[in-house]
Amino acid sequence: MNKLITILFVLFLMSCESEKKEVVQFKKYDETAELATQQEHQNPRMKFKLLQAKVLDMNQVFKPFEKELSEFSEEEYTSIKPLVIEQPIPSIQQSIKEGKLNYEKLTLFYLYRIRKFESDSTKYINAIISLNPNVINEAREKDKVAKENTISNESIFGMPILLKDNINTSGMNTTAGAEVLRSNNPRDAFIVEKLKENGALILGKVNLSEWAYYFCSGCPLGYSAVGGQTFNPYGRKVFETGGSSSGSGVATAANYAVATIGTETAGSITSPSSLNSVVGLKPTIGLLSRSGVVPISSTLDTPGPMTKNVVDNFILFKAMLGVDKNDTKSQEIVIVPDDLTVADFKDKRIGVLTPLLTDSIYKRTVDMLREIGNIVEISPEQTSLQGFLTLLNIDMKHDLPKYLKGKNLEVSSVRDIVNYNKKDSLLRAPYGQQLFEGIVKDTTTLAQLEVIKERLKKEGIEFFKAFEEENLDVILSINNYHAAYSAVAEYPNLTVPMGYKESGEPISLTFIGKPKSEFDLLSLGLFFEKLTHVRKLPKGYE
Repeated sequence: MNKLITILFVLFLMSCESEKKEVVQFKKYDETAELATQQEHQNPRMKFKLLQAKVLDMNQVFKPFEKELSEFSEEEYTSIKPLVIEQPIPSIQQSIKEGKLNYEKLTLFYLYRIRKFESDSTKYINAIISLNPNVINEAREKDKVAKENTISNESIFGMPILLKDNINTSGMNTTAGAEVLRSNNPRDAFIVEKLKENGALILGKVNLSEWAYYFCSGCPLGYSAVGGQTFNPYGRKVFETGGSSSGSGVATAANYAVATIGTETAGSITSPSSLNSVVGLKPTIGLLSRSGVVPISSTLDTPGPMTKNVVDNFILFKAMLGVDKNDTKSQEIVIVPDDLTVADFKDKRIGVLTPLLTDSIYKRTVDMLREIGNIVEISPEQTSLQGFLTLLNIDMKHDLPKYLKGKNLEVSSVRDIVNYNKKDSLLRAPYGQQLFEGIVKDTTTLAQLEVIKERLKKEGIEFFKAFEEENLDVILSINNYHAAYSAVAEYPNLTVPMGYKESGEPISLTFIGKPKSEFDLLSLGLFFEKLTHVRKLPKGYE
C-alpha cells in the first residue's frame, strides 16, 4: 500500500512539473485604462475602441515551435543579433556562407524575436496573424540544399518573409483581417509561388487594415477583427501605422523578418512604409500578379515589397516578377538587371513639388539635391478625381465575388458579408462597415464604370504632365501624398526614409516614375539612401 501511495505521489509531482513547463507566453490583460487614455488623442482615428485581438490566440499560433524555441536561449538570440538586425540580404547570406549562421537559426531568431516583443504588453505591436507551422523544417531543408550548392548573396533563398494576410498562402488561412474569412485556406497566390520557386521561406502572415481599409469609414488604420489594433513601433498608440499594409510596415520596421510583402490600391504600401521608416515599392500595375490576392480593385490593385533598405527591395521585387495567364493585366519588364547600380543624379531631371517646400524636411532634402542634380520645381493643378470611390465600389462589388467563388465560405458577395457582420457587429465590425454598405447601395453600371476609369486615368496622367513638358526622370513627393494620382495614372512609386519629425514620427521621400521605370526608381532610391542613411531602429526594438 505504501509503495502504491509513493508511486501515485511521484506521478502527481511529474504532472505538476509538466504543467509548470506549459508556460502561457501570451496573456490577455485589462486594456480599459489604455483605451480611456486614447480618447484624449488629437487624431480621431487614434481614439481606439479595442487593442488586443479578440479572436486570435497567439499561444496556439506559436504552439508548433514550442520545443525548438525552448532550446533557443536569450544568449543565442543576443549573439546572432549583430548578424541579422538591420542587415541587408547580401550580408545575411554572406554570414551563412561563412558558417556564422544557418537558415534554421535565422528562422528561429525571428520566431524568438516576434514572441519576445509580442508577448510583452508594453511592446507588442499586433503585427502577426499567423505563422507557417512548417517553417523550421523548411529552413532545415534549405540548409541541406545550401551545403551542396552555392547560394548567391543577392538571393532570397532561405530568407524568412512575412506576407500581408490578404495574399493566399497554402497551409495558412487568408483572412484579409475579417472574421468571416477565418477558415479561408486557398492555394498559393501566384507571387507566393514565385517566392517559393526562388527559395524564400514564408514565415507567416501579418495584420492589416481590415479588407485593405476599404471597409469602415474614419476608423483606425491597422485595425482588423482578426488581428486587433496594429501599433507603430516608433510611437505605440502615438503615431498612426499607415495602411492598409500596416502589419507589413510595422513588422519590417521592428525586424520581425528579412522583409514583408504588402498590397496597394492607392497608398497602402507607400503610407505604412513612410510612417514606419521602411522602403516600399508600389509597382506598375500588372508587373506583379494579383491572382490569389483578396481584391479591392482589379483596375488598381498591386502587391509590392516592403524592406529595410533599397537593395533588399530590388531583390524581392525581382523574385516576384512573372507573367500570369490568370491576371488580365499581367505584363513583363523586358530588361531585368542582374544587379542594382547607383543612379547618377547629375544626369537626371528631378521634379519637386513647390507646394511641398513648406515642409522643412522636404525642403532640406531638395536643397541638398540641388547641389547634385538638375532640380525642376513644378506645381500641378489639383483635381478632385471625381468617381474614384465609385471605381473602387463597383470593382469590389464584382471582383470580390470572383475571389470568394468556390471557397466553401458562408458568404459569396459584399452584401452577404454586410449581413454576416450585423449578426455580431461588436466583434466583426466595431467601427462600422460604412464603405461596404456603400458598395451594396452603389448602382453604377459596368458601362458607366468604364467611362469613369478612362477619365480618371487621363486626370492622373494630366496631373503628372510635367514628365513630358519638362522631360523629367522622376517626381519627388512626401509619403503617400499623391498616391491617388499615381494610382489612377498607373505610375509606380518608391518611398525611401527621409528623416524624422521633431516628435520622432518618420517621414519619407517618395519617387514617382513613369510606367515600368521601377529599376530606375530603385537606382535613384539607392543613391538617396547612400547619401542620407537616415533610417534607424525604433527605440525599444533594438
